[in-house]
Amino acid sequence: MTGSWKAEQIPSLTNRRFLITGANSGIGFAAAMKLARKDAELIVTCRDRRKGEETLARLREEAPGVRAEAGVLDLASLASVREFAAGELDRQRPLHVLINNAGVMAVPHRTLTADGFEMQFGTNVLGHFALTGLLWPAIQRAAAETAEAPRIVTIASIAHKRTHLDLEDLQSSRSYSPMRAYQQSKLANLMLAQEMGRRLQATGSRVRSIAAHPGVAATALFRTDGRSSLTRSLRTIIGHVIGMFLNDEAEGALPTLYAATAPDAENGGYYGPQEFAEMRGETVGPAKVAAHAQDEALASRLWEKCSDLTGVDFV
Repeated sequence: MTGSWKAEQIPSLTNRRFLITGANSGIGFAAAMKLARKDAELIVTCRDRRKGEETLARLREEAPGVRAEAGVLDLASLASVREFAAGELDRQRPLHVLINNAGVMAVPHRTLTADGFEMQFGTNVLGHFALTGLLWPAIQRAAAETAEAPRIVTIASIAHKRTHLDLEDLQSSRSYSPMRAYQQSKLANLMLAQEMGRRLQATGSRVRSIAAHPGVAATALFRTDGRSSLTRSLRTIIGHVIGMFLNDEAEGALPTLYAATAPDAENGGYYGPQEFAEMRGETVGPAKVAAHAQDEALASRLWEKCSDLTGVDFV
């Protein structure tokens, strides 16, 4: 049982390597800081090197002696994903935990990635799908070399409950709604995480695929650039209110940390806060999966679609 699990219950993470996407702010940074204090070896990825170096400086200030490095990774570019993954594999080192955390939310106008995908689906879903598949050899190396089962943690959202997956319009080309595109991307994240869990189980793999959601937390998603000054101001106010009455970044990171480190976190599991309709709370437990997100046949078709779109095939 998860109950009142706390970050202080994380065991020593010495000799374990964690990669966190989008670790320069929000839940990603909060999780990185907690992991660093437990002696994890960290790879924090950001879209540019300056942000990466700033993140390392903050981590070293908060957790002196931290073993961390920054990597440049733009999930909105498959070329960037491939370049980053190739560099990581060249080092021939195991990857014990991959935390697919980075994301964009409610982009105001339909915008395309470098590869022509709708920005939210391309970044939140396809970028992470490709990264996971391309880093698969490093994850398998961890499975072969260590007793602890490696983990792939996918950050989903309670927003997945508010839409259905349209496999024929994953790119929102027929009509675009900023929030619906975000909701569909988070639904896809959850369905793919659980489909991965089924595939891993079917092959007898020791790797665990685990999903988590932060509830409603005051993170950088509420401070997205590229908006009018009025919209930015309103979103800043909303972020402060959320931090006061729902979850701050540290609380929002608890389900991520649970999924990444707790012995009880199961392959195929989905975890989140337990209070106020799963929107807040320090108690972490199994999260509710909407009925439409449990369509295994649709999840399998989504997996194949993502494989076709990225050119990445694994498990």
